[in-house]
Amino acid sequence: MRAFLLPKHLLMAHEHIQKNIGELLAKFGYTEQDIEIAYDEKTDTLWFSITSPHTRLLFSRDAEALHALNHLATKMVEQIARGQEKLPRVIVDANGFEKKKIETLKTLAHMMAERARYFKSSIDVDPMPAHDRRIIHEFLSEVADIETESEGVGPKRHVVIRYLESKI
Repeated sequence: MRAFLLPKHLLMAHEHIQKNIGELLAKFGYTEQDIEIAYDEKTDTLWFSITSPHTRLLFSRDAEALHALNHLATKMVEQIARGQEKLPRVIVDANGFEKKKIETLKTLAHMMAERARYFKSSIDVDPMPAHDRRIIHEFLSEVADIETESEGVGPKRHVVIRYLESKI
C-alpha cells in the first residue's frame, strides 16, 4: 500500500486505519500492490482503490460483497478514530466501480436539478439507498436555487429536488 497524507484530525489514527483496512483487504486475497490509498480533501473521503483482475467476487449479487467491505471499512475507521470530532467517509473501490457510480449519481442529480429549474417545481428521484442519496444531497448542497430532501420510508425513501425561486 502506498503511503498517503491524512487530515490533521486523523493524523494520530492513520497507521491503524492503513494497517487494519490493509489486513481486511488481505483477508479478501488482495496484496499491497493491488491497493492504492488516496485522500480527497474536498469531500473528506479516504479511498482504498483495488486494481486487480481478481475482483469478480466483489461484484457478484449486485456488488453485495463490495458494499459489505465498504461497511466494514467504515466501522473500522469509526472504532479507530473514536473520540475524533470529524471522521472521513471511507470508500473501498474495486476497478473504478464506486467512482463510476458516484459520477453517474452526480450526472443524475445535475439533470434532475436542471429539470426542476426548467419546470420551476419539485422533482422526485427514484428510491435509492442512503449512501446514494447522500451523494446527491452533497453534490447539490452548494447550488443556490436548489434544495434537496429525502422523503419516504424504507425501500421507498427517495430524494426530492426542489427549485427555489429567487426573491429579488
